[in-house]
Amino acid sequence: MTRPKVISLFSGAGGLDYGFEAAGFDTAVALEMDRDCCHTLRTNRDWPVIERDITAVGSDEILEAGKLKAGQAAVLIGGPPCQPFSKAGYWSRGDALRLDDPRASTLSAYLRVLEDTRPHAFVLENVEGLAYRGKDEGLRLLIDAIASINRRTRSRYRPVVHVLNAADFGVPQLRKRVFVVGVRDGSDFEAPRPTHAEPCAERPTPLQPHRTAWDAISDVTPGDDEDLAMRGRWADLLPSIPEGHNYLWHTDRMGGLPLFGWRRRYWSFLLKLAKNQPSWTIQAQPGPAIGPFHWTSRRLSMRELCRLQTFPDDVIVTGSRVAIQRQIGNAVPSLLGEVIARELGRQAFKLRVERVPALVPPDRSPAPAPEPVAAVPRKFVALAGDHAAHPGTGLGHAAVQRSV
Repeated sequence: MTRPKVISLFSGAGGLDYGFEAAGFDTAVALEMDRDCCHTLRTNRDWPVIERDITAVGSDEILEAGKLKAGQAAVLIGGPPCQPFSKAGYWSRGDALRLDDPRASTLSAYLRVLEDTRPHAFVLENVEGLAYRGKDEGLRLLIDAIASINRRTRSRYRPVVHVLNAADFGVPQLRKRVFVVGVRDGSDFEAPRPTHAEPCAERPTPLQPHRTAWDAISDVTPGDDEDLAMRGRWADLLPSIPEGHNYLWHTDRMGGLPLFGWRRRYWSFLLKLAKNQPSWTIQAQPGPAIGPFHWTSRRLSMRELCRLQTFPDDVIVTGSRVAIQRQIGNAVPSLLGEVIARELGRQAFKLRVERVPALVPPDRSPAPAPEPVAAVPRKFVALAGDHAAHPGTGLGHAAVQRSV
């Protein structure tokens, strides 16, 4: 049986594509402008890759590269760059530029290719911020534009919006993403049902417990060629923070020394994985003190980052350390892509699916005891004292400076 063909836009390092591949689809063509990502894609798969800005590539060229005609592709997939709608951008500035941000024009580019190629279905992935109540102008633009496409092409795409937490489907990482899915014949797409949940003795559930960082990376041995030592001013403080905690441990509301003001730093500052919990969101462009870090107080290796994103083990992300982190951090967890693809395959293409997704990490529980916590080095003790808490969202230093 011929595997359904996928047109992939904003492919990045291939996170969403690997998920669709695991669910029985084939990427007919991938479009990505980042050189490092394109090198990674070509290193791992033989998909045709167009290495250019989507605004400079016509839809006919995309179809030709994929050996497709309009209306033949099974699915158009892609995640337009999400910075205009990201929580991190909102936190740092008090608000985000959103549709005024020039990067938001990538939504229009995605819609142009959708109209020109008319696939049987489409999947648009983005950060949770795309659907924030009261700040969902990007989502409303998308839905209105698809209605216009339907009128012009006599299609019946009915976009359905779902916010999914990757951990609820077996990904060993807490990461929420928005998926907008539409089928050309007008049928509704029903969201996949969670298969995993946070264990809770007070409220028993038939779902499996969330997969943990230990499940994902406990068997990984980093290569000798990877320098994973933490750098910078705060490197020596990290061993004094327990597993599963961040800099907040060293505030007047937690168990360490009062070295920082409450919520004065971004959440991932000095954030350390806990063996018995899912990872927090992998960052694309972390500073030297931004985690999550390994429970042994070092940076995560390339393979560990890939495991937490549920990339297939045969995938090698290429480039410098900065390039590798950026590619993996910007990716969709492949297992989450597989879960969406399995449901789309079952509902829209009548594909048979295996009982368990291929990319779910094995259960390696129970995790061992947490690592011992070191004493605070003497050079940091002098910082202990009274530190004001953060004044609230939109009232921090960056927001105040912008309003002056």
